Amino acid sequence: MRYFLSTLSMLCVLTIFAQTDPKIYDIIDAVSEERLKNDVKTLADFGTRHTLSDTVSETRGIGAARRWIKSEFETISKDCSNCLEVFYQSNLIEKGTNQRIVKDVNVVNVVAIQRGTKYPNRYIIMSGDIDSRVSDPTDFTSDSPGANDNASGMAGAIEAARVLSKYEFESSIVYLGLSGEEQGLFGGQGMAKYAKDNNWDIIGVLNNDMIGNITGVDGVIDNRSFRIFSEPITTAETDPKKLARQARGRRFYGGEVDGISRQLARYVYKTTKTYMPEMNPIMIYRLDRFGRGGHHRPFNDVGFAGIRIMEAHENYTQQHQDIRTEDGINYGDTFEHVNFGYAKKLTAVNAITMASLASAPPAPNEVGIGGIVEPSAKLKWNKVDGAKGYKIYWRDTTSPTWDNSRYVGNVTEFTLDGIVIDNFFFGVASVGSDGHESVVVFPNNIIR
Repeated sequence: MRYFLSTLSMLCVLTIFAQTDPKIYDIIDAVSEERLKNDVKTLADFGTRHTLSDTVSETRGIGAARRWIKSEFETISKDCSNCLEVFYQSNLIEKGTNQRIVKDVNVVNVVAIQRGTKYPNRYIIMSGDIDSRVSDPTDFTSDSPGANDNASGMAGAIEAARVLSKYEFESSIVYLGLSGEEQGLFGGQGMAKYAKDNNWDIIGVLNNDMIGNITGVDGVIDNRSFRIFSEPITTAETDPKKLARQARGRRFYGGEVDGISRQLARYVYKTTKTYMPEMNPIMIYRLDRFGRGGHHRPFNDVGFAGIRIMEAHENYTQQHQDIRTEDGINYGDTFEHVNFGYAKKLTAVNAITMASLASAPPAPNEVGIGGIVEPSAKLKWNKVDGAKGYKIYWRDTTSPTWDNSRYVGNVTEFTLDGIVIDNFFFGVASVGSDGHESVVVFPNNIIR
């Protein structure tokens, strides 16, 4: 009888963890295409949002844009009983810092924090860029509407705040407008330093840079695919002895494509395929586009997990271009080129990822693996506060995603019999009472 009840209880737990969370579908439905359209129009109508543009005017320039963004976050906060902490974070960048800084400029970010109920110092961040540019990166007076690059990402962060502020989460969510991206990623550098100086425990940064274009310069029209860029392993380590040890471990045990940013990318992939199966997330094993950069990089540089979410097919006639017509082609990043149905989908991808991560317990920070010359794989991990159980993941060594999993209950070690350690990569995630999971943690030590 005891065995029957134990088995039945385990089956009930497995059933609970196999189900999806209804609130995630509600979040998807709540994202508004019309609000995104209105916000992109407002941002584009500031004329230019160049980092060095006017900061005094109420209708033109980056100063007017950031004040409007801050006021939107403050309005959202009033609607949720002041649930957001809204403030500016700024850094002075001096003339000559690089060739694009032609005068001293205060690079100002807009920050809105929705505090977690249980882990207020754990943060999942969605960022968009405030600034825009034309062909000449030092031209801060010409019209530069930046409708897709990157009013679309900024509008997405504002819309995510509207939707998610209706809920409470265990971990904190940050909605972030970053400046200075086109001049050298200065806003991200300042914010990453701020987070580091204030001992933020960052789960991950979702950098949204261009989420509104579906017609590529290659002729492809695609409103369902999007790219997730992620670096393989962190470059933040500076201790030569530690670097050498890590490099040796990766050589013999793997992990060269299993850094914290790559696991965050896989989490976005899994969450999207679970709740939005019509979408096609494409894992790109690269920090960013070839020879180009984005605002997740400064966070990566100091050791935080960060990825870039963006459209699958770019149109270079609409990026970093003076507004003009040549040979029948309309150049410029203008409002009419943005597809708001698509922007809605990618905003929803961000919102459900943040909601899932902010609802989950922390990930294990110590995961050991063993099973050399045995027909099994052994895993061991530390107990996590708030976890009701754990799930082991494994995949073929050539697979980009975690394709196999087993929920193993509220234990801190488990042996997968019949799974030969040599043929797969493994990881462990914490699982909360409502089934939400942490990111997967790749083993960081060997057990005998």
